[in-house]
Amino acid sequence: MSSSSDGFDVAIIGSGPGGYVAAARAGQLGLRTAIIEKDKNLGGACLLRGCIPTKALLHTADVYEEIKHAADIGVVTTGVSLDFSQAQKRKGKVVLKLSKGVEFLMKKNKVQLFKGTARLEGKGKITVTASDGSAQTVEAKAIVIATGSVPRSLPGLEIDGQQVITSDEVLELSEVPKSMIVLGAGAVGVEFASMYARFGADVTVLELLPRVLPIEDEEISAELGKSLKKQGVKVFTGANFASVAKEGGLVRVVARIGDAEREFKAEKLLVAVGRRAYTDGLGLENTKVEIERGCIKVDEHMRTSDPDVYTIGDVVATPQLAHVAFAEGVLAVETIAGKNPRPINYDRVPNCTYCRPEVASVGLTEAKARERGYDVKTGHFPTPIIGKAQILGASEGMIKIVADAKYDEVLGVHIIGPVATELIAEACAALQLESTVEEIIQTIHAHPTVAEAFKEAAEDVHKMAIHF
Repeated sequence: MSSSSDGFDVAIIGSGPGGYVAAARAGQLGLRTAIIEKDKNLGGACLLRGCIPTKALLHTADVYEEIKHAADIGVVTTGVSLDFSQAQKRKGKVVLKLSKGVEFLMKKNKVQLFKGTARLEGKGKITVTASDGSAQTVEAKAIVIATGSVPRSLPGLEIDGQQVITSDEVLELSEVPKSMIVLGAGAVGVEFASMYARFGADVTVLELLPRVLPIEDEEISAELGKSLKKQGVKVFTGANFASVAKEGGLVRVVARIGDAEREFKAEKLLVAVGRRAYTDGLGLENTKVEIERGCIKVDEHMRTSDPDVYTIGDVVATPQLAHVAFAEGVLAVETIAGKNPRPINYDRVPNCTYCRPEVASVGLTEAKARERGYDVKTGHFPTPIIGKAQILGASEGMIKIVADAKYDEVLGVHIIGPVATELIAEACAALQLESTVEEIIQTIHAHPTVAEAFKEAAEDVHKMAIHF
């Protein structure tokens, strides 16, 4: 076994969103930095098997749907069809280009890359085993664990990768199945349901909880549920998975809904019931790191119980989102560098779901704000009223603002409709700056834009909306 010639200030295990951002910032701060990755390409699950490829295919679904209705806006097309293999090729090109971009960032910031599987061997030591079986030791003063997560399943539900699949396999399908059952209506399940329904599959969604996108504000969830059904997606909430069997080339799923069991059949069953922290074979038993409910326990600066080990991203019990991992990666290495950075306020983390219509939110839902004891007031504005929404052909959508009646502070913003995942950035800035509703009202918004609806929703908090 060989050893790295020089010790590093920090070694990062995993090159996903948290890992590569942490490495880049560490390099910027002048720390001697190593990054370890077992995958052939850099970028982690988000770039290789998650956010990026999913959104690339969702964009194909968006364009396909728009072209099919292009005659409504005066663009006449004939013979429109979906070339799914080309969509997959384009997705692959996007992923590879961004992965190469991560490699460039590592070189630019003088981060040394080690390819192989990492195992912690005690204080400051990591064994890296390459695919050919050769091993070397990497030594570092501080270690950042950024190993991410993998799809979760349910007891008794075996993933075969062919008919019963996860978000990993569904991204690699060679053709659009005629029918698909999606188990789980969180962001992952809803995105794939929206995508494959527009590709032409007969899609059924089964969700254990009472509504789709259960973490979102109830009014937004209700709007999305109605929209999905209008689009032909069959949605069953309160559906408790009971069993699955394969017969005659189909998957047969039994779920208990209310007091009765119901049977559903499809070519594919997509299991989208969440993700679990990935720490398999990492050697945590050789450290003082503590595990709590399957995740690594950390403090507000991402420090574990082991003073030299930090953990970020999906391995931690914080929102499993790439942008959270970005922020946690920067927080961890700035702490290592002695910068004393400000801890993350997780109430201000945006959630984005790229289905059609898009859903985005930041801050507290109305229910959560009341739960915390706020005297709540809300404002709503139906997006289709806005001129730009009419131009875009948007027939559904809403912006909801949750505010504190006493101080007029904005507590949460919840959006469903066109460009929701872009609009949410304004709301994030508002919450970060502890903006009042009045300050949003006084902010002049350009016309015609969809963003005008944000100002109108703020005006509705004070029951002064002009166009509603």
